[in-house]
Amino acid sequence: MTSNNITENNKQRVDLLKDPVASTLKNMTIPMIYGMVLLMTFNLIDTFFVSLLGTQPLAAISFTFPVTFTVISLMIGLGIGTSAVIAKFLGHKDHDSAKNSATAALYLAAMIVISLSFIGYLFTDQLFTLLGAQASLLPLIHQYMDIWYLGSVCLIGPMIGNAVLRASGDTKTPSMIMGSAGLINAILDPIFIFGLGPLPAMGIKGAAIATFISWLVGFGFVFTILTKKKHLIHTHLLPIKQLITSCRSILIIGLPAAGANMLTPIAAAVMTAIVSRYGESAVAAFGVGSRVESIACLVVLAMSMTLPPFISQNFGAGHMHRVEQAYKTSAKFVLCWQMLIYVLLIIAAPIIALAFAKEQAVADIITLFIWILPLGYGFQGVVILTNSSFNALHKPIVALMLSIIRLFVCYVPLALLGSYFYDLKGFFLGALIGNVMMAVISYRFFSKQFIHGEYRVKESVS
Repeated sequence: MTSNNITENNKQRVDLLKDPVASTLKNMTIPMIYGMVLLMTFNLIDTFFVSLLGTQPLAAISFTFPVTFTVISLMIGLGIGTSAVIAKFLGHKDHDSAKNSATAALYLAAMIVISLSFIGYLFTDQLFTLLGAQASLLPLIHQYMDIWYLGSVCLIGPMIGNAVLRASGDTKTPSMIMGSAGLINAILDPIFIFGLGPLPAMGIKGAAIATFISWLVGFGFVFTILTKKKHLIHTHLLPIKQLITSCRSILIIGLPAAGANMLTPIAAAVMTAIVSRYGESAVAAFGVGSRVESIACLVVLAMSMTLPPFISQNFGAGHMHRVEQAYKTSAKFVLCWQMLIYVLLIIAAPIIALAFAKEQAVADIITLFIWILPLGYGFQGVVILTNSSFNALHKPIVALMLSIIRLFVCYVPLALLGSYFYDLKGFFLGALIGNVMMAVISYRFFSKQFIHGEYRVKESVS
């Protein structure tokens, strides 16, 4: 990369090493929120169109979630590792190493996705039968997954390519890519599913084709920006030794991060199993509450993508006072923000219950959920940001251990204990207390890294 290219790129993005901490994080996070809102909205539209095909296609799509989520979780983990490694190099002003790592990340992700998809394609029937799919659903699952496997390699665009851009301080472009891909998918879904003019109706297969095309466009968009505009990846093959070295650095962070991501659906499955003891109404209400949670915590999720590049770059530059300030500022913000969201949810609780529940029993449980669990979303946000920060500091095992403690020492056990003594209300209260306890543990543990820990010493020496 020439010095002119570097100067031009620096003008186009925020300076994570010098700009004010709070305003920099705000400017990085807002575009990510827009992109995530658009993506979630279009995904809901995607599910809506498939539901119009009937119960069987919707059931077939539901069975694909564990398989597709596994692949996507791995890509998210690799994206976390990629962002942490590249941002640290950029903080060191080592642009060549950053470029090598970005290129290696794309190679690595492509190899992993192709391998997993090929294995999945060969054993589709066995895999989904093991998951509980009836033989009557297998043809529909094939219609969707055969196309999904083919297009899955394009996932490296929105997952890994966007991580490279975020590492450089650019969150506006990833937001545009996310929103554009979702919009393309939403537009193409009804055309391919139900047909239009000479184009025949393809049903569930059409939904997969629409997804494939949206990913392909996103991949092309990202690749063009990374090579032509930002000059963040090579267009030639890396030497094998350099490739192995870069891949090892990414996997050291990426694999534990992927493992932590996969713990969340496992914990959700255990929580659902506990709730199921109270009947179908409770399960239905808990499902609605979980969807409300994903929307209510949108800002936290966006910050978990924008805080790590900031921390990694400043970590690489040795500016640990900015790392500490960014973490504490973000933690305080999410506590205040989620308290505001809690108040809004309390006001909207009757409307939400009425919109999603056809039975009064379900509506009552949804209301109970909203009155209790969202009170802890701010504390949950602190835990999420702490884990993201440890990944950014190249301590993925610490982040993984905190995730295990949160889910299987605090959150799930206390919810189970609460349900034993106080039924469903106790279940929600136990989960709330688990989030509060883990937030205190996470915040104190991270803060100790700067009070008595290694980073204070390193900075004073430097």
